[in-house]
Amino acid sequence: MTDIASLERELTERIAAAGDEPALESLRVAALGKKGSVSELLKTLGGLSPDERKIQGPLINGLRDRVAEAIATRKTALEAGALDARLAQERVDVTLPAPEIVRGTIHPVSQVQSEVTLILADLGFAVAEGPDVESDDYNFTRLNMPADHPARQMHDTFYMKPQADGTRSLLRTHTSPVQVRTMLSQKPPIRIIAPGRTYRCDSDATHSPMFHQVEGLVIDEHTHLGYLKWVLEELCKAFFEVPNVGMRFRPSHFPFTEPSLEVDIQCDRSGAQIKFGEGKDWLEIAGAGMVHPRVLEMCGVDPEIYQGFAFGMGIDRLAMLKYGIPDLRPFFDSDVRWLRHYGFGAFDAPSIDGGLSR
Repeated sequence: MTDIASLERELTERIAAAGDEPALESLRVAALGKKGSVSELLKTLGGLSPDERKIQGPLINGLRDRVAEAIATRKTALEAGALDARLAQERVDVTLPAPEIVRGTIHPVSQVQSEVTLILADLGFAVAEGPDVESDDYNFTRLNMPADHPARQMHDTFYMKPQADGTRSLLRTHTSPVQVRTMLSQKPPIRIIAPGRTYRCDSDATHSPMFHQVEGLVIDEHTHLGYLKWVLEELCKAFFEVPNVGMRFRPSHFPFTEPSLEVDIQCDRSGAQIKFGEGKDWLEIAGAGMVHPRVLEMCGVDPEIYQGFAFGMGIDRLAMLKYGIPDLRPFFDSDVRWLRHYGFGAFDAPSIDGGLSR
């Protein structure tokens, strides 16, 4: 009896003195574990006589229950104390200024693509899309570029491994395959734009192996270069946010258009920034022309009934011109500082009435 009382006093004192939950758990194992002091007393009951067991059994079991209850009570107190300490440490003074939060931005390429899409949608164009990995047929052949055509070499194409039948897929070198897919799947009249990523083996301050283009296509019974000129003028006036814009059209050559044109826009490059709609300088802005009759024929459109025009321009180049970005390569570096400087807020959504840029 004296040993049990002494053990209880000792355990009770140690339980009360336990400073944290790991110490209390060690004490629980030392007392109530398989080889704990209380458990060892319980093992002695098997060697006692029935009369002794009647006396010692309730005493030892009572000790076990009281020790277990004391441990549970102390554990509750320790948990409450730990929670109070944590809450005190994590307390926030709501009267202090809010910390600066680094927010994400809209990439200039995404912003400019939205601006151009909005302008052309207002002119009646629908948006068409296609895959980045294209067939040689859609990327070249149906655009009037046979296997030995020099334009295939001009594009510096990324080709995939040959397939079992000898054909090779490729990363599209322009978004013109979207025009092919549209003509093959829709009947005229057609009025679409095709924005998206394109790929060519080229890299310097104004070229990237992956870049962005937007192309336009109009197919109708009655259309001509005058309509093309008007669309490009309206696009440039709205995009550069100027009341008037001077444009000139120079003869050029593209396999998929005839006649083909290089489009220049009037600008002033005498100062630190390029100004559009004024000055005596010219800057190339787009390539365009009337869709070649062979392209119409290969895409299932009767060239005796329909004709059309097409144009294309680089979205990255437009962003550089409008927002004064001198080098194309940082567009794809994922530099947070660059993105924070040139990026747009999530609510800087372009609109025809409210203005396109910030």
